[in-house]
Amino acid sequence: MALSVRNAWPLPGALPLEQAWLQLVQTEVESSLRALFELPDESNLDPRWAAAMDQARTYALRPAKRLRPALVMAGHSLARGSTAVPSGLWTFAAGLELLHTFLLIHDDVADQAELRRGGPALHRMLSPGRAGEDLAVVMGDHLFARSLEAMLASDLPGAPRVMQYYLGVCRHTAAGQYLDLDLGRAPLSEVTLFQTLRVAYLKTARYGFCAPLVCGAMLGGAGAELLEGLERVGRHVGLAYQLRDDLIGLFGDSSVAGKAADGDFTQGKRTFPVLAAYARADAAAREELEALWSLSVEQKDEAALDRARVLVEQWGGRAACERMVDRASRAARRSLQSLPNPHGVRDLLDALISRLARRAA
Repeated sequence: MALSVRNAWPLPGALPLEQAWLQLVQTEVESSLRALFELPDESNLDPRWAAAMDQARTYALRPAKRLRPALVMAGHSLARGSTAVPSGLWTFAAGLELLHTFLLIHDDVADQAELRRGGPALHRMLSPGRAGEDLAVVMGDHLFARSLEAMLASDLPGAPRVMQYYLGVCRHTAAGQYLDLDLGRAPLSEVTLFQTLRVAYLKTARYGFCAPLVCGAMLGGAGAELLEGLERVGRHVGLAYQLRDDLIGLFGDSSVAGKAADGDFTQGKRTFPVLAAYARADAAAREELEALWSLSVEQKDEAALDRARVLVEQWGGRAACERMVDRASRAARRSLQSLPNPHGVRDLLDALISRLARRAA
């Protein structure tokens, strides 16, 4: 069965078109995600496993933007010149989203995160302390395997080749996550702005934006020129998204962001606004920034967070990051202009980029 995205769009005067598009993708992908948790071969393994799978399903189906599936659909539409979606593409996109869920679970364990998408991180749902972390890692492994099954089961032409490309990107994502964690142990004086941008590219831009666009386009039979254009768009918008996330991680409101607003400071993340402030600061301020980011987790109280925010703002780190978000967003929108615009899909992407760049921090 094929679904025309245009037929599902609202009449003028309803939601903005990009919001309606995202809602359609959310509805379809979440329906497919539910189906991926229906596993008859596991139904009688053990009541404890069944309970854990219920928790994982609840976690995976929390309200979320589902950006990556939306970008898969956009890439496919640009390649095909049509907004019709073969049913297998929803399955593929749901598998890709499940793989993202696996990465979130492992990231939250590594970062000792408490919240994800407005609720407890999965390791906090499964059990207190180290036991919950161990169980969540194993559940993540299960969801990774299930995501690959789903993408292969989509039966789309070229799906194995597209998966090979995507898994290569995931290897680079792991390298980015490793660097992010490892740099958190280094003095600020030894970390460069270039390194923070490289982490942003590996962890977020390439995996979260370039790859979904390219995967969708590959499944739609895109040529090299379109794939290169989508890679450029994804690189710029992904950088803008991650830098905005860096601002949220230090200055954000947890009730808006759905995750702890002090998480990056607590975890000692060497993010762009911090390094930009450090590069501009005088010797005394550098020493204070270094001391604040070297505090133990227990010492990083509200007063320390407030002082860290003041210093990063005072020495221009926040403003520098805002400028980079704006620059990367404008570059993404310029790159879009070289792409085709079947049924207004390019215009949807343009509106989505603006929406992501402006999201509340």
